[in-house]
Parts: sequence; structure tokens; C-alpha cells
Amino acid sequence: MPDLALIVASHTGRTQTLRSGQPGFDALWQLLQPTRTRTERVSDDWEAGRYPPVRITVLWGLTGVGGWPQTRRAPGGDVAMEREDQLFVAADGTPWVRSDLSPDVQDDDIRWHRLSRPVYERVDRTGLLGGAEDGPGAGSSSARWQERAGWAAAGLAAGVGGTLLARRAAARREAGPPREEPRQELIDL
Repeated sequence: MPDLALIVASHTGRTQTLRSGQPGFDALWQLLQPTRTRTERVSDDWEAGRYPPVRITVLWGLTGVGGWPQTRRAPGGDVAMEREDQLFVAADGTPWVRSDLSPDVQDDDIRWHRLSRPVYERVDRTGLLGGAEDGPGAGSSSARWQERAGWAAAGLAAGVGGTLLARRAAARREAGPPREEPRQELIDL
């Protein structure tokens, strides 16, 4: 049974990790039902990959696995990622989950199932599925752009500063190889 959930909010890329016993883990478990293996029929468009935007992606993992000789580390320190669930909300408001039961295997075994709308709404109110700022059209796009531009300007300033320091260090008289004799030569024997 998975005891770890790695949640990726699609609109921001922010991640959150929940372990079994932490607040929200049980609610997410009840909503997504990560042990469910049945599938429901979806439209041909969805089968072809033309489904609504992903709200969140959850990778379910099992901790305390691995060890010698497979990983060359002490037993119990690895995490096995066992399942990937993606949450969608259809145009009519119905929440759906697209599950890959073996994300480490390249196959087409994808399962779909509808979620309980009351459970979805309860979990959504907690902010676990991404807050209002994570939703499409939510928040000011100019504010997000300004934040990104600020980070870009800081990165540019750090790069220019680093370049100037490197040039200054290279221009010093002591920089570089010794210029006077005697020079040494390495000879292969």
C-alpha cells in the first residue's frame, strides 16, 4: 500500500509531499482511490489525448524499499513510485482520474474513473488540489509575469557580476601560468 503522495499542481508546477498519517493524505486517498484498478469508458477524444487540462498529478510511492544489492545503499532507504494519478474536471464539472498503474513501464495500460463529486468538493475546499491562485485564469497574469521578470533580472545581474569578477581576476598580474624561467616539463617514461 502506498504511504507517500507527491502532488504536482499543473498550473504552477509546485510540489507537495504527504506521508501516511499527515493531514490531507487520507482525504487524497479517499478522493483518488489509488488501489482501484477498474476502468470506465471515456470519449474517443479523451482516449486520443484531447482531454481537459490536468488539475494535479499525484505520484503514489512506497517508502522503505530497496537496499543491497540493487541500489548499493542500506536497506529501507528507497522509494518505489507505484502509480500515477492525474485529476481532470470535465466541462460538466465531473471530476475524473486518469491512472497509470505502472509509471515505470512504457505501456498503454491507462485506467479512467469518475470521482465522487461531494468528496471532490470537500477536498477542493482544503486547498489540497491547488488553491484559487492555481486555477486557470485565476490571479493576475501580469503579477505572475512581474514575478518571473524579477527572477530573470536577478539571474541576469548575478551572471553579469560573475563575469566581471572573473575578468578582473584574470587581468591580475599574478593570474595565469608563471612567465619566468625555469619552466618544468613533464616527460612520459
